[in-house]
Amino acid sequence: MMMKNIVLIGMPGCGKSAIGKILAEKLRLSFLDIDTYIEECTNHTITEIFKNGEALFREIEAKAITEVSEKAPAVISTGGGVVKIYENILNLKKNGIIIYINRPIENIAGDIDIETRPLLSKDPSQIYKLFEERGPLYKKYCDHEIMNISNIDDVVSNIIEIYTEINK
Repeated sequence: MMMKNIVLIGMPGCGKSAIGKILAEKLRLSFLDIDTYIEECTNHTITEIFKNGEALFREIEAKAITEVSEKAPAVISTGGGVVKIYENILNLKKNGIIIYINRPIENIAGDIDIETRPLLSKDPSQIYKLFEERGPLYKKYCDHEIMNISNIDDVVSNIIEIYTEINK
């Protein structure tokens, strides 16, 4: 039986990348950040791509998801809007278990770095609108939901427990 990918979904600023890096290191798996993968493949930053419209970015993101989802086992950190295209979820679920990193929106709004977030750079309060739109999708598409409230090590341990149980 092939081990599955661990796919992290959630709001921008919920901790997907930080958690993913630690998780990959502890499980001795490769770590793939979709946004970094897109930047490396296109030689453009996410912000530069967004200047040509969100639709173009979502198209590039869907192609990256298709490619990356085939590289099991790995820890994959997705962009916050990955849930907007159902085909992305189908591709990620083929070889992966989807974990929703749920961090309270008030915590995210209090410390998110908007400089690298094209959808928030003009109006940081947009985070609440994004949460209203995406929150139900994260819950709908995830296999497991993990709260990220205070201790990142607890989050990592919880995910390792789930992953170990699935791969028995």
